[in-house]
Amino acid sequence: MKTLFLHPPSFDGFDGGAGSRYQARREIRSFWYPTWLAQPAALVPGSKLIDAPPAGTRLEAVTRQARDFELCVMHTSTPSFASDVQVAQAMKDANPALKIGFVGAKVAVQPEESLKKGAPIDFVARNEFDFTVKEVAEGRDLAAIDGLSWRGADGSIVHNKDRAVLEDMDQLPFVTEVYKRDLRIEDYFIGYLLHPYVSLYTGRGCKSRCTFCLWPQTVGGHRYRVRSPEHVAEEIKLVQRYFPQNREIFFDDDTFTDNLPRAEAIAKELGKLGVTWSCNAKANVPRETLKVLKDNGLRLLLVGYESGNQQILHNIKKGMRIEVAKRFTKDCRELGIKIHGTFILGLPGETRETIQETIRFATEINPHTIQVSLAAPYPGTFLYNQAVQNGWLDAEHAELVDDHGIQIAPLHYPHLSHTEIFDSVETFYKKFYFRAPKIASIVGEMVTSPQMMKRRLREGVEFFQFLRERHKAA
Repeated sequence: MKTLFLHPPSFDGFDGGAGSRYQARREIRSFWYPTWLAQPAALVPGSKLIDAPPAGTRLEAVTRQARDFELCVMHTSTPSFASDVQVAQAMKDANPALKIGFVGAKVAVQPEESLKKGAPIDFVARNEFDFTVKEVAEGRDLAAIDGLSWRGADGSIVHNKDRAVLEDMDQLPFVTEVYKRDLRIEDYFIGYLLHPYVSLYTGRGCKSRCTFCLWPQTVGGHRYRVRSPEHVAEEIKLVQRYFPQNREIFFDDDTFTDNLPRAEAIAKELGKLGVTWSCNAKANVPRETLKVLKDNGLRLLLVGYESGNQQILHNIKKGMRIEVAKRFTKDCRELGIKIHGTFILGLPGETRETIQETIRFATEINPHTIQVSLAAPYPGTFLYNQAVQNGWLDAEHAELVDDHGIQIAPLHYPHLSHTEIFDSVETFYKKFYFRAPKIASIVGEMVTSPQMMKRRLREGVEFFQFLRERHKAA
């Protein structure tokens, strides 16, 4: 079947791609690659991928193109689902014969509900959906496709058996081929990565059990299934050939450092290629491994610190100790590895005092840049179930973003309100960035690099515009 893979139009500036840990508008305009859509697109000959938000593609343009396809596979998320259903209906109106399937964590954990609430949806592909979608595109009988939930001719909803987890990750074709064919890498921008960048996965799954983390609990699983270092190196060579303007590779694996010997092996392959790269990491990588990675092109680590309070880290099953994180951060600074640190406010156990404790922790360890998010209880996660059971979340009104796509604070506690948690994000940013040493560091970057000067000024404007919109939301 002639197949369109679509990350649909949504709120202006909305980053809802599957590489996004929180589907929302960012403090600074940012877009992750639609890697989870590009992967099945690489399996379906003659397919096309449209990533509407970063490309600025409007609904009218998408529906116009819908007439040329027989099958459309759309990536959705909990925050964007209602909007995505409207897009699907518009596409059906333009092409009534079009078959539409949804993929993503939302439909993986709520297939029945998604089909009931999404009239234009013909099927959803649950869990790891690459080969499920491939078989649909091949025109196979829906009843014979593992991992599929679908709508029968009589309107009944049928759930096929689960698909076996993919073990040999080298079976997957390179997403870079789809990037080259259908995307513009200049459209993808993340504040802490060099621009333009290219991101891809070298493995799926994460050994950690963080209660809030969406992908391991819904799609990827808790075993880190990986591509071979040689397979990864071959794709990086392709990136170099296809995108000579690329300045950085980002490995979007949930925790690239889950397998230290393999991380070192890949780093050594990248070192031979002269590649600058970054990745997600846990704050417990030993110094000797950090040195190997740095010596072979590592520039930055994205590290989820989450909280500066040890009890909260225990509550969310982070598996991290504050003193280990401090030592790790010191090692990175001494080795010249930059850190983008991420923090979450409103997790179970949060109080006014723990918020201040986390702010003090962040300023003490002083990562190069930070991101502060609000605890987001996605359906399918332990945190969601825990919040509903304890009355911290009203499941009937559990919106994660407002009408403009800005993240809101859905959790509340007897001693800590939605509003207090929401307002603490701005306080956190101001206390971290509006310090003399941090301001001096930022100014120093700008003075030594005209490109950085232009970039930081633009980010500053976007950041203050974002704060103004948060005040309206509050």
